[in-house]
Amino acid sequence: MTSLPLIPVASDAPARRAAMPPQHLADLDLAGRQALVAELGEPAFRAKQISTHYFGRLVRDPQLMTDLPAATRERLADRLLPRLLNPVRELTCDDGATRKALWRLHDGSLVESVLMGYPDRVTVCISSQAGCGMACPFCATGQAGLTRNLSTAEIVDQAVYLAGVAASGAVAGSPPRLSHVVFMGMGEPLANYARVVAAIRRLVAPAPEGLGLSQRHITVSTVGLVPAIRRLASEDLSVTLALSLHAPDDDLRDELVPVNQRWKVAEVLDAAWDYAARTGRRVSIEYAMIKDVNDQPWRADLLGRLLAGKLAHVNLIPLNPTPGSRWDASPKPVEREFVRRLRAAGVSTTVRDTRGREIDGACGQLAAAEDRDIDRAAAASA
Repeated sequence: MTSLPLIPVASDAPARRAAMPPQHLADLDLAGRQALVAELGEPAFRAKQISTHYFGRLVRDPQLMTDLPAATRERLADRLLPRLLNPVRELTCDDGATRKALWRLHDGSLVESVLMGYPDRVTVCISSQAGCGMACPFCATGQAGLTRNLSTAEIVDQAVYLAGVAASGAVAGSPPRLSHVVFMGMGEPLANYARVVAAIRRLVAPAPEGLGLSQRHITVSTVGLVPAIRRLASEDLSVTLALSLHAPDDDLRDELVPVNQRWKVAEVLDAAWDYAARTGRRVSIEYAMIKDVNDQPWRADLLGRLLAGKLAHVNLIPLNPTPGSRWDASPKPVEREFVRRLRAAGVSTTVRDTRGREIDGACGQLAAAEDRDIDRAAAASA
C-alpha cells in the first residue's frame, strides 16, 4: 500500500451545512451553459470551448485553456468551473491499480471515490450523497447517517477527476480511458434521484456536452426504493440496475436493509423485473456475504428459487468489516457452497473481486477514519 501526501485544505472540517455548492458547468446541459456565458457578455461558443477542456481534455486549470482570451479566461472559469472537490487524502494499493480518493466539499462534508484499473477497462465508483440515510447496519456509510445530497456537478466531477488520473497513465497495465462508472459509493443514488439522473446524462452525452461513456457501462445501485426503480425504468436509459438485496427473506432483510420495512422483497424484485423487461438489461443482485447472518445454505436455496429464470446475475460480495463492527465476512468454504447452490438453481453468480481492503476500500471507511482523526485532534487540543 502507498499513501499519497495529505493535501491541506482551507476548511474547519467538522462543519456540516445543507447549502449546495456553487453552480458548475456540469450542472447544466450545453444549452444552459451557452445561456450562462451569454449572460456574462461572452459569445455563446465560449461555452463549447470551456466544456471541451473539461469533458474532452479533462483540463481544469484555466491557464491551460489557451484558446480562450486571457482577459476572460479566469472570469469564465470562476463562474463555470468553481472548485467542488478538495482532495484530503489519496491512497493506492494493488500496485497502483486501485486508488481511493477522499474529498472535502465546500461545506466540510466528506465523500469518497475509487478508481479500479483492469487490463481491459478502467472503472470508477462514485458517491451520490455525503453519508447515507438508509441505515444498513453493516455499512460504514449507513452508520454515519446522511449529511446531504450531492449536486449533479459534485457527482460528475468525481468521474471527470479520476478519468484524468487514468488519462495521465498513472494506472499501469490499464487503458488510459475511463470506460465504466458505478454509483456504488457513499449514499443511496435513487434517494437523490433528479441529480443522479442528470449526472448520468452528463456522463453519457458526447463531448463537449459530457464525458461520452456508454450507457451500458453505467451501473446504478439501490437498496430497493421501488417508486424510484419504476421511474428509472421510464427514463429511456440503458444503465444497469444493481439491487442491494443482501437477504432473500423479509425477516432478515428488515434488519439488514431497513427500507425493506416499507418495500418487501417480493415488491422490490417485482420492480427489478419490470426494469429488466423495459430496458432489456440484466439486473445485478448484490449480496454481501455476512458470517452466520445471511450465508446459510437454505438462504442460498431460497435466493435461487426467487431468481431462477429471471434476467438477473448475483454478485456475491465478501464483507469488508468496519472497525468495531460485529459483522464479519463469511468463510470461503461457506461462500463456495453458497455459489454452488445458486448455480445449481441456474442462477448466474460471481464473487466480487476484493480490492482495496488495506486502504479502507468499503465506502465510508476512509471518511469515518478522517472524522475519527479530527475528533482525536480536537480532543488533544481541548
